[in-house]
Amino acid sequence: MRLAPFGQTADGRDVQKITLRSEQLTVTILTLGAVINDVRLTGVAWPLTLGSPDVAGYEGKLNSFGSFMGPVINRIKGCTAAIDGKSYRFEKHHSGDLTQHSGSTGMHRQIWSITEHGPDYVVLTLNLPDGLGGFPGNRDIMLRYEIEQACLTMTATATSDAATPFNPANHSYWSLDSQPGYGGQQLQIAADHYSEPDAQLMPTGRILPVDDSPYDFRTGRNLAGDDSEFYDLNLCLGATKAPLRPIARLTGLDGVCMEMATTECGLQLYDGGTIDGRDYPTHHGAPYGPYAAPALEAQSWPGSLAHSHFPDIILRPGAPYRQITSWTFSAKQIG
Repeated sequence: MRLAPFGQTADGRDVQKITLRSEQLTVTILTLGAVINDVRLTGVAWPLTLGSPDVAGYEGKLNSFGSFMGPVINRIKGCTAAIDGKSYRFEKHHSGDLTQHSGSTGMHRQIWSITEHGPDYVVLTLNLPDGLGGFPGNRDIMLRYEIEQACLTMTATATSDAATPFNPANHSYWSLDSQPGYGGQQLQIAADHYSEPDAQLMPTGRILPVDDSPYDFRTGRNLAGDDSEFYDLNLCLGATKAPLRPIARLTGLDGVCMEMATTECGLQLYDGGTIDGRDYPTHHGAPYGPYAAPALEAQSWPGSLAHSHFPDIILRPGAPYRQITSWTFSAKQIG
């Protein structure tokens, strides 16, 4: 592991950059937001995830890029939730009556502490105090990033001293080709059902089969990578957590493939249609615009606070949270 300064936030907090290496993979992690900042596969000349060398980008419109987001990723409709008969109110998002990615005090806005490290792994920790962003409970989160050969594994654990919503996810945008954009790339996802979204992209509560829908990726389908398609919804991998298993494969046009595995029961697919990175330098040397890359976010089903038949996302004292998600990269005919 190599540790180096990455910069300072606007309010003067120091951000560190951690570089992990194996013979096949080099991964850069930031203490701001526990961001997966850069991923490089040996023999491939370009970055495999969207990112920036500038800390200002991660405080601005790139704040979701590679971040470990929570305590509740995605949207909370009405900015409220009832937990054990008590009502809680959260920060209202600017675009509607909802809370998005836990608001301005979410985990992606925090500086994480480095508590353990080695050449190929790092352990980051974060404490979220009771009441931050409206969420109850003093929560301790531990995040381990580790690389082995061409695989990056993320293991997240968390505890709380009070019942609290907890459904985090990594929000990386995966860019497998030499230039941003994913038109023609093939995506395969092992999901038989999806959560029907409403006009605000919140789940209606209906779980529908992917058969004869735009969301059937079971055998793989080529992506348009433009506004002729729209993806911002949850694909149901199961009704509960499961042992770590492959759930998605993204194959680029330039010979790079990423296989994603997770213990989670949902995968949010987002097409990147609102990306606006024109104000910041990027790893690709050009501004990021709409459809620069898709995001594949392993998590429990969004909308669980409003729909009791969805998987439970309440973290309770004495019952720790645990998620494992991994990304394995390979390349063929790179020249």
